[in-house]
Amino acid sequence: MRYNTLHKRLPVFLIITCLIGVNIVSTIRVTAENKPSQLNNCFHDDASFDRLMETLIKIGHMPSLSACIIKNDNVVWTKSYGLYNIDQEKQATENTLYMIASISKTITATALMQLYEQGLFDLDDDVNNYLPFSLRNPRYPNESITFRMLLSHRSSLAEDPPEFYQYFPGDCPIPLYPWLETYLVPGGNNYTSKAWSDDRPGDAFHYANVGFAIVGYLVERLSGVPFDRYCKEHIFDPLDMFNTSFRLSDVDIENLAVPYRFSLRGYTPYEHFGYIEYPAGSVRTSVSEFSHFVVAHMHGGEYNGVHILKNETVEIMHTSHYPGNRYGLGWMIWSTSNGEKFIGHTGGDLGVATSLTIRLSDNVAVIYFTNTHPFRPLELLAWCLIKNLLFWKADNITESFHHKTCSLPLNP
Repeated sequence: MRYNTLHKRLPVFLIITCLIGVNIVSTIRVTAENKPSQLNNCFHDDASFDRLMETLIKIGHMPSLSACIIKNDNVVWTKSYGLYNIDQEKQATENTLYMIASISKTITATALMQLYEQGLFDLDDDVNNYLPFSLRNPRYPNESITFRMLLSHRSSLAEDPPEFYQYFPGDCPIPLYPWLETYLVPGGNNYTSKAWSDDRPGDAFHYANVGFAIVGYLVERLSGVPFDRYCKEHIFDPLDMFNTSFRLSDVDIENLAVPYRFSLRGYTPYEHFGYIEYPAGSVRTSVSEFSHFVVAHMHGGEYNGVHILKNETVEIMHTSHYPGNRYGLGWMIWSTSNGEKFIGHTGGDLGVATSLTIRLSDNVAVIYFTNTHPFRPLELLAWCLIKNLLFWKADNITESFHHKTCSLPLNP
C-alpha cells in the first residue's frame, strides 16, 4: 500500500502562523512586565495554567500534546496532556514518542556538519564532487550547487511538487540512491522538471524537502555508513537518546503517538508511515529525549559533558548565510517587530504538528509535539498560542518549578 498526497504545504502555514505568534509573545511579554499582578498570576498557579492549555488543546482538536521548557541549559518544566492512543486510552507522558516531521532537519544538518568539522568538505564545495551523479539545475547547467546552498534551501530546487510525495506503511523500502538520481536528473524514470525552480542556485529561498534528502545521502557518502545508523552512533546514542530514530523499525510502536485526522465525525487514525526522503522529516522522539539535542545546540554543542559539535560550528548553523534569508544551516532564524531574535524549526505532516523555538536573548527554549495536524484557522491559531503560553510560563518559572513533570488526562 502506498499513500500519495500533497502534505508538506503544512509547514509553510505553520511557519507563517508561528512568526505571527512569536510577535504576540513579545508584545504580551512587555505587557506582562508592566502588569505582572494581572497577567502573571495564572502562570504561578498550575491549575489555572492547565485550564488555559486544555482550552487551546480542545480548540485545536489535539488528541494529545507533550511539552517542555528549557532554561539555563536545563529542562525546568515538562507536562503532557491527553491520549496519544485514543482507542487504547493511553495517556501521553514526557516519554511518549512523536514523529517530529521537519524539525528532523536540525538533526540531519547536525550530522553533516559533524563531517564538516572532520575536514571532509568545505561549505562552498560543489556537491557534485561527492555524489555519484550530476546535481545541476537543467536551466543553469554550468552553475555549481554547494553544501551551503543545500543546507540553506538556496540550491534552486523548487518547493516539492505534488508528485514528489509518496507515503509507505512502515519504513520506506526504497533507498535514497539511485532514487535521487532518477528524480532529479533529466531522463530519469521519476524525473519531473517541477523539481527545479527558475532561479539560479544561491539566488532565492525555496523550501525543498528533497534538498535534505540529498543532505542525508551526502552523510552516507562521506561517512561510509547508512544515514540512520550514522545518526544513532554519532548523535542519538552520545546524547542518551536511546529511544529516538529515523526508522520506525527501531522505535517502540506501543509508545509512539498515533497520528490522527480530525473531522466533524471525530478522529481518524493514520497508519504509521515512512517516505523516501526520510532524512527530511521522519525522526520519532519524545520531548524528554529531544531536549538533550536542543540543550546541546543551546550550549555550544555540548550536553552532559558530551560534545557533538564545536561551538563555532553551532554558531555557523544558527547564522543566516544569505542577505534576507531567515534560514541558517538546517535552522529557521527570525526576529519579532521589537527586535527579539529566535531560532528553531516547525514540523507538520499527516497527523503531526511540532514546534521548537529558542529565544536567544535569555537562552530559553520551548518544545511541544502534537499528534494531529491543524488546518482550520482556529486550529492553527490555537496551536500557535500554545507557544505563547509556554513562553509566558517560562518567564514566570521559579526554582520551585524546576523539572516539574505531570501528565494530565484530556478527553479529545
